[in-house]
Amino acid sequence: MSRNSLFPESSPISSHLPSEMDIEAGADDDAAQDDGYLDPFDITNTKNASLESLRRWRQAALVLNASRRFRYTLDLNKEEEKEQRRRMIRSHAQVIRAALLFKLAGQREIVFGASVSPPTPTGDYEIGLEQLASMTRDHNLSALEQRGGVEGLAGLLKSNLEMGVSGDTTDLINRRNEFGSNTYPHKKGKGFLTFLWEAWQDLTLIILIIAAIASLVLGIKTEGLKEGWYDGGSITLAVLLVIIVTAISDYRQSLQFQNLNEEKRNIQIEVIRGGRREKISIYDIVVGDVLPLKIGDQVPADGIFISGHSLAIDESSMTGESKIVHKDKKVPFLIAGCKVADGFGNMLVTGVGINTEWGLLMASISEDTGEETPLQVRLNGVATFIGIVGLSVALSVLAVLLVRYFTGYSKNEDGTVQFVSGQTSVSEAVDGVIKIVTIAVTIVVVAVPEGLPLAVTLTLAYSMRKMMADKALVRRLSACETMGSATTICSDKTGTLTLNQMTVVEAYAGKMKLDPPDDTSQMQGELSSLLIEGIAVNTTGSVFLAKNGGNVEVSGSPTEKAILSWGIKLGLKFEAVRSEAIVLHVAPFNSDKKRGGVALQLTNSDVHIHWKGAAEMVLASCTHFLDTDGSLKSIDNEMLFFREVIDGMASKSLRCVAFAYKPFDKDKVPNTNEEEMAQWVLPEDSLVLLAIVGIKDPCRPGVKDAVKLCVDAGIMVRMVTGDNIQTAKAIALECSILASDADATELSVIEGKTFRALSEEEREKVAKKIIVMGRSSPSDKLLLVQALRKGGDVVAVTGDGTNDAPALHEADIGLSMGIAGTEVAKESSDIIILDDNFASVVKVVRWGRSVYANIQKFIQFQLTVNVAALIINVVAAISSGSIPLTAVQLLWVNLIMDTLGALALATEPPTNHLMHRAPVGRREPLVTNTMWRNLIIQASYQVIVLLVLNFYGKNLPFIKGHGWEQETKLKNTLVFNAFVLCQIFNEFNARKPDEFNVFNGVTKNRLFMGIIGFTVVLQIIIIEFLGKFTSTVRLSWQLWLISVALGLVSWPLAAVGKLIPVPHTPLSKIIRKPFRRCRTASRA
Repeated sequence: MSRNSLFPESSPISSHLPSEMDIEAGADDDAAQDDGYLDPFDITNTKNASLESLRRWRQAALVLNASRRFRYTLDLNKEEEKEQRRRMIRSHAQVIRAALLFKLAGQREIVFGASVSPPTPTGDYEIGLEQLASMTRDHNLSALEQRGGVEGLAGLLKSNLEMGVSGDTTDLINRRNEFGSNTYPHKKGKGFLTFLWEAWQDLTLIILIIAAIASLVLGIKTEGLKEGWYDGGSITLAVLLVIIVTAISDYRQSLQFQNLNEEKRNIQIEVIRGGRREKISIYDIVVGDVLPLKIGDQVPADGIFISGHSLAIDESSMTGESKIVHKDKKVPFLIAGCKVADGFGNMLVTGVGINTEWGLLMASISEDTGEETPLQVRLNGVATFIGIVGLSVALSVLAVLLVRYFTGYSKNEDGTVQFVSGQTSVSEAVDGVIKIVTIAVTIVVVAVPEGLPLAVTLTLAYSMRKMMADKALVRRLSACETMGSATTICSDKTGTLTLNQMTVVEAYAGKMKLDPPDDTSQMQGELSSLLIEGIAVNTTGSVFLAKNGGNVEVSGSPTEKAILSWGIKLGLKFEAVRSEAIVLHVAPFNSDKKRGGVALQLTNSDVHIHWKGAAEMVLASCTHFLDTDGSLKSIDNEMLFFREVIDGMASKSLRCVAFAYKPFDKDKVPNTNEEEMAQWVLPEDSLVLLAIVGIKDPCRPGVKDAVKLCVDAGIMVRMVTGDNIQTAKAIALECSILASDADATELSVIEGKTFRALSEEEREKVAKKIIVMGRSSPSDKLLLVQALRKGGDVVAVTGDGTNDAPALHEADIGLSMGIAGTEVAKESSDIIILDDNFASVVKVVRWGRSVYANIQKFIQFQLTVNVAALIINVVAAISSGSIPLTAVQLLWVNLIMDTLGALALATEPPTNHLMHRAPVGRREPLVTNTMWRNLIIQASYQVIVLLVLNFYGKNLPFIKGHGWEQETKLKNTLVFNAFVLCQIFNEFNARKPDEFNVFNGVTKNRLFMGIIGFTVVLQIIIIEFLGKFTSTVRLSWQLWLISVALGLVSWPLAAVGKLIPVPHTPLSKIIRKPFRRCRTASRA
């Protein structure tokens, strides 16, 4: 048996909660794996699993319908095909595009032209689609220069490099008609008929259909058309019903995944239109748009570089070469689909949609959303084991029934012997054998839980759709599931724990505290003008007039917006100040140095270098400060004062930012040659301090409760931030991450550089104790994640920056921010938190635990049916030579158990009960001791009751006296009816395996109630009106009452069973212990 199927090993998790043996929190089993044992289903994390391990478990699985079972797993063959297609696109883009345009020509009018001699432009613009496409595709710099460079090209496209396009609806429509939209044709998802065909591929169903057709032919031949078609026809109709219901369920799942994939592709992009920055969908970009690009962005369309500083593009996604290309006037062409690795700049869009190489690539490959999850792999192991047992039972039943049939021990319902040597005709014998084979095959259908691994997909599809409402977009299925095992969350501060709504609330100019912080009357003119100059030029934000002509609007990151808003209050005239200075060089903000700088030349030719960044970092580079009276003073004697100012602000949970500048000799500025200027490293020593400000970013409402919920759930919350250590500590206290000042020990509150300096072994020991890490770089976050994972933690990490990508990728669950996050961070993450809120992260944990709990509910329900059905059929076959449940009846039971059961139980919404348990161990047994107890009690009850009915049911007063044949039919119908009703009642028990009140919240789950109602109504119809098809007869109200009563007993029986204590040691460990001792003894 697979170790990670029914009896997987558990690994220890760091949790301060006692572990309870129930389906939502089981005891941990720290036993090591047996030497030399390799379980193909033992893949605890599929996030970075090798293709070989993925291929191995597929080969080990017992599968009846491969096309359905592996539908939502990674297509291993397509991965290599995708890479080949990517390389081909690069070399044959023009040919592929021509073919695609030809295919789409019937849908819309497109002007075709030869690449050698471009067509004469027609329409409203002085340049045509093909001219633009070929210029960008070939990186034809001479063609760009012939058209007057990017300025001339903007004129031809009726765009403005500063203001962008007008944004008028008519203008946008014209541009889409002329140059295309930024969309590409997606390969259509599978239609319903495809799912119908795939459901038909099940080997056992095919055998049943063949058997049914043979039975149909023989029945008509021997009994005539009127009576002879029932046996074969009823099996055929039952199989068709199973296929249709399965296909409908699968098709609905597929539609949910398609909608989620569309959400993932719909990226929000910043664009300049009418001089204003606004966010639009990537699909709404048009040729002529001016797009600002910053580090971490995806280039959304083909375009030309307009202006920028240190703009570096990672083109590996298109070229296949991991080479960073610097963009400037000499290398101006930007390719869609690439990522901004460094710097910032603006681009003019020249190609969109299928007129770009990226669009061609996306249109020519089908997006493979398949991806197995650890639970899915383990459930394949469970299904394989159960399937082998079921197959063995079916073969045994087949052998017993065939022997009994041909030896004359099998009897008809009227008591006559079915086979008499020399008297029974060949056709009758064949018909008898077909019926026996049909029964055996039907047992296989019931025994092999083909829907068990697919139940994971069902519950994940349901959870992902609901998680969207909770502001979480799942990019990787496995993350939704793994989140239920998370033992620690490493969270950013800004925007996640706080609102990301920043305002300057405290300011020091020189040694004077400005009160209020925007009071310029306390500053002398030179200090004020230098400060305003630094604010206006050393920024990635912008200031523009509102559309209605009212107050000015500010754009940029929350920090930039806060500083610019403060600058406006100081008297900043944004455009006026910027127009008086020429930017010579920019050193973009660096997450390691925690500052950014700019060199600018004024109208009088003076050169100033302005720096802005983390207060203590900038302060360390200062030798002087400019006082409020305009005098330049040495900072040596005042360094302690300024440090106390920073610490005072930080203790109030303020983000501290310092402004400094340095007058620079213009003769030392590098030659105006672009290459030399690009290599210039801005001097950052001997700076003059201008001001220190404290920026308030309030804690999010509800964060305290969310952190407390995590603590109750056994999850450790750690804050990892680039802010000052004192600021981080203050916010951690405010958010209850630190319970009190007493918790802020030397190891629990640590700086990134201190942690970084430790050895690998020391980091692993210290990591467990860290609660707050301040002044951390992305590399520190990565080191923390690695150390925690080595220590056995299941780590969830939040991140928003490009440099967070390695940590997001390394973590068990990477959570990127939907608002503040860069595209690089989002692509490296597993889940996108759409509102950047920590409370949403906790909701994801809740859903993750719900996935695991729902699957276990379904397993308990399905195993009970499996065990009961198999035992009843085996005992009846061996003892009497016939089985009480016919093929059609077993197919109906299979439908209740497999498809309808999964729908009912796998879509249970999460409850608060889930968040009062320790995290689910990654190797915790799928079937816990609590589940074994429930399963054994219910299955034993069903087997005993139904076998008693099978052997002694004819003695019941409501059956006795109706004649041998009718009594047999009544007894078999009663057994079938009682069996189905037992499953319906037990479905309620499966909802709450460890709670007495199994009805809690049942009315809120309309799908569950609907399925129960549908099953009951259909069962009544089967018994009362479809007797010919299902081999049943109508039951009296007394027999219906007996059936309901027998099913009803399962409720009090379950409640009594929950009083029976279960051992804390998993059953898997108990069973394996003697075998392990024997093995140890034999080795000794």
